[in-house]
Amino acid sequence: MDLYSKKLAERLEVPKLYTNIYQDVAEIYNIPFLSIKAATALLKELSFVKKLNRVNGVIHIPNHHLGRYGFFLKVPYIITVHDLIRYFDLKGYGLFIQRLNIRDRFYLSLDYKGIKKANHIIAVSNSTKQDLIKHLGIPSDRISVVYEGIDHRIFKPTDRRLVDFPYILYVGSEHPRKNFIGLLKAFKKLKGDSRFKDLKLLKVGKAGKPKMQFREPTLRAIHELGLSNDVIFTEYVPEKDLPAYYSGAVCFVLPSFYEGFGFPPLEAMACGCPVIVSKVASLPEIVGDAAMLVDPNAPEGIAEAIETLMMDRALRGKLISRGFERASYFSWEKTAKETMKVYKNVEYSLSAYVRGRFAEAVPR
Repeated sequence: MDLYSKKLAERLEVPKLYTNIYQDVAEIYNIPFLSIKAATALLKELSFVKKLNRVNGVIHIPNHHLGRYGFFLKVPYIITVHDLIRYFDLKGYGLFIQRLNIRDRFYLSLDYKGIKKANHIIAVSNSTKQDLIKHLGIPSDRISVVYEGIDHRIFKPTDRRLVDFPYILYVGSEHPRKNFIGLLKAFKKLKGDSRFKDLKLLKVGKAGKPKMQFREPTLRAIHELGLSNDVIFTEYVPEKDLPAYYSGAVCFVLPSFYEGFGFPPLEAMACGCPVIVSKVASLPEIVGDAAMLVDPNAPEGIAEAIETLMMDRALRGKLISRGFERASYFSWEKTAKETMKVYKNVEYSLSAYVRGRFAEAVPR
């Protein structure tokens, strides 16, 4: 979500308000309501809402977890919804990220009230739009789908290599919704075949915050599966190094149970890396016919897909070719252009509404 805000800000010629309030909010999940941290955050949040209410014109809130502030705004606003992951945690539909305390529940409920109150909503996929309609009851005509993009100046094939062994690549956190443990189980099935004795599973990205809450189940699964020497963690990787990891991989796998959009499959495609993703949520919509689709609940199926992709050179070539074409459809320039169209449509509808109200108030 930070990436989305940054890339749009670079490409939209509109006034911008820079803040680090979301980063601060993200740091303080699972703290008590009655604490110094909570009180300090509240003072900063009140100041931020006052600042937003002084803005002239329509505000675009680019992160749905800032919906909690939108709920208190007196000015019109658009909000971008990337997913409903925390809503599902809030409602107990499953454990997608983490269990919530009372303070988190209160703030997340404000997020979704803020989404409902918005004058218009940008959803980053049709899948997310349908979730908004189904779970929040928002009318379809109040939602515009604008896909996120990737930076093709960065994500392209490279001969640079950062490791010298064959590997399957995973990029992301270790949140339960990401199903990294499911990928570990699939990888274990592959390692039972002597043809893949040198194959590693390379995991790029942080575990999540707090780190050990998500890393401990991962390490436990690795130990139980006997994969301690075959799973490599890089932790955080600078964006400039990601193309080297994508370009050198045997394949990229994202077996998530839920994604609102999903950058890594497109980044992998743009770098010439064949892709395997879950056949759920937004992922089939994003990858089109340029990736293999698997059931995230079936590790044996994930393992079979990886084996097929490794052994079938014609299939690899076909997916790489289709991947380049599919990735080219997504760019930040296109995202910015479509976002600007939403701005203009919302401004027009609001100005028409104001004119209508004014006309009604004029005596005949």
